Amino acid sequence: HVHSQYSLLDGMCRIPHLVARARELGMDSLAITDHGVMYGAIEFYLAAKEAGLKPIIGCEVYLAPNSHFSRDASDKNNYHLILLAKNQTGYRNLIQLVTKAHLEGFYYKPRVDKELLEQYHQGLIALSGCIVGEVPRLILEGRLEEAKEAALWYKQTFGDFYLEIQRHPIAELEQINQDLISMSRELDIPLVATNDVHYINQEDASSHDLLLCIGTNSSIYDEKRIKMAGDFYYLKSPQEMAELYQDIPQALENTERIADMC
Repeated sequence: HVHSQYSLLDGMCRIPHLVARARELGMDSLAITDHGVMYGAIEFYLAAKEAGLKPIIGCEVYLAPNSHFSRDASDKNNYHLILLAKNQTGYRNLIQLVTKAHLEGFYYKPRVDKELLEQYHQGLIALSGCIVGEVPRLILEGRLEEAKEAALWYKQTFGDFYLEIQRHPIAELEQINQDLISMSRELDIPLVATNDVHYINQEDASSHDLLLCIGTNSSIYDEKRIKMAGDFYYLKSPQEMAELYQDIPQALENTERIADMC
């Protein structure tokens, strides 16, 4: 769940530095999942290959709750969904989805809808996303049965569907994670550990804060502005991740399983 500088005014990871840091941390594969776009895919692919890392090309798409053609006030709210290309077919389908999101579905953001996902699902692995994913959002709103229905729809559509567990110290996430873990058992949908990465090192958090101010046209002195919940959106080491997920080791094992599938 990694945002490069191509997640404009939101991600701050420059690709050469990102790849070098992953290598330094002893990783053997790395995914890129920019918001709604694939501008960084080729640059990332070449840089990762050169560094001896397996590049996994993905995208955090914006999913319209209704049709990607509809444009009224309620359509400003989208869900997020992580898609990763398993193979050439998946890569081509991801390109189709991102292209249609821009040319047909653009309303504040480039959006796809479930009909498009059904059409272009082959070769793609789906992860349930961050707090703004459909399943987590429904859990947060107390609509547990609908969350389960949504999870089953993704499982049925993609086959390879994972419930994403992010362990950032945020109260809502803790609540969501408890339900995701029990949902995983009940619906037989595997968990995967991810870390929402917006910058490379922990000390980059304050620079990233400035970037968000530029993106939201607000002052750094404005207390009410949009800001990240803390300085934990950096590329964590395997050791840090192992510590965070020691109670659900299968979520970490599944990151390797996904990497092997791609």
